Amino acid sequence: MRKKKLLFIMPGLAAGGGEKALVNLLGQLDYGRYDVDLFLLDHGGLFMDLLPREVRLLPLPARYERFRRPALRSVLASLRAGDPELAFCRVLYAVRSRIGRTEAVREQYGWRYLRRALASAVSDRYDAAIGFLEKTSTYFCVDLVRADRKIGWIHIDYDRLGMDPAFDDPYFAKLDHLVTVSEECAAVLKTRFPRHREKIRVIRNIVSPAVVRRLAEAETGDLYGRREGEMIIVSVGRLHPQKGFDLAIDACALLVEQGRKVRWFVIGEGGERERLEKRIRERGLEGRFVLLGVKANPYPYMRQADIYAQPSRFEGKPIAVDEAKMLGLPILVTDYPTAGSQIVHEKNGLIAAMEPEAIAGGLMRLMDDPALREQLVRNLALEPLGTEDEVRKFDALLEGESEWTAGSGKQASCSS
Repeated sequence: MRKKKLLFIMPGLAAGGGEKALVNLLGQLDYGRYDVDLFLLDHGGLFMDLLPREVRLLPLPARYERFRRPALRSVLASLRAGDPELAFCRVLYAVRSRIGRTEAVREQYGWRYLRRALASAVSDRYDAAIGFLEKTSTYFCVDLVRADRKIGWIHIDYDRLGMDPAFDDPYFAKLDHLVTVSEECAAVLKTRFPRHREKIRVIRNIVSPAVVRRLAEAETGDLYGRREGEMIIVSVGRLHPQKGFDLAIDACALLVEQGRKVRWFVIGEGGERERLEKRIRERGLEGRFVLLGVKANPYPYMRQADIYAQPSRFEGKPIAVDEAKMLGLPILVTDYPTAGSQIVHEKNGLIAAMEPEAIAGGLMRLMDDPALREQLVRNLALEPLGTEDEVRKFDALLEGESEWTAGSGKQASCSS
């Protein structure tokens, strides 16, 4: 049987849930069935070393290399290369990147200029092309790839992205399928884009308990320098307003005011670091609330913590929560719209209102009630936590609607 030729498109493989989801999916594919190419707009990132050896990373075109330089350097380089069109597009891109009510909208409307630099990036024809992240990856898939089947992927609650649906609607019209990561996210998409509802499918992020637990044992020394009688809280995520770490800092301050011996560690990096560090200083939490930065292997840090907290304002289906469940951690999440897809309050974790007082209250409840913590952990041990079989849904999606319906078994529950 001829192998199917697949192309995945992704901005990069820096630390993030979508990036980790792609690496996990690629790790589960049957390379006896597929030849896989990957196009990244940036070849750096934490997860580059985790790409399966069978995946062929496509080179960046010279035009794009010039385009992505800082604006003035890019314009001068393009003019020296005899490419005034690209120089002009770079100027317009710089201007457009400053106009728009949200970062997401600026990225959307900047695409019409960025695409000029990427027009020759992919020359082969594919059986299927997959834009594995919302916005640029999907636009690239639709506009610049020749493929028999095109798939877009939304990893988050669309209504919380701050995007312009009018820009996305014609792109979604050209996709064969629009995949998202939870039933809640699918319901949002079906409400927002009713004419595309028949294209929407749910494939959960792939996470392997065996891999997570093995990596968690890679470091055995005390990573936190734990002090007698203290509780360690850990969170994982980009330093971005979405993740609610400003709420976490204020919650931590309330815990300290209550005399709690606690330290809260955040694994992740992002543009909010400076603002969060300022807030930590203002609340007098130096040494109490610690931004650890990116860790190539976060799992030993998670395993050695007492509580996992996800103080987000919105999410799709965060992989870190599933990983915390696999490591048997008591979990607290805020009541973002999709929280119930992973946590049942007081059964396998706690859900708190999205405010510092409620977050602190939930954490104090976990700290003060060892029986509750043990009950939550026992219930987690009974859950079927692995999602490796989700790759079968992806396989079926590539084969056609009849195979999907027959093979997934769970698709009916994904409809709103």
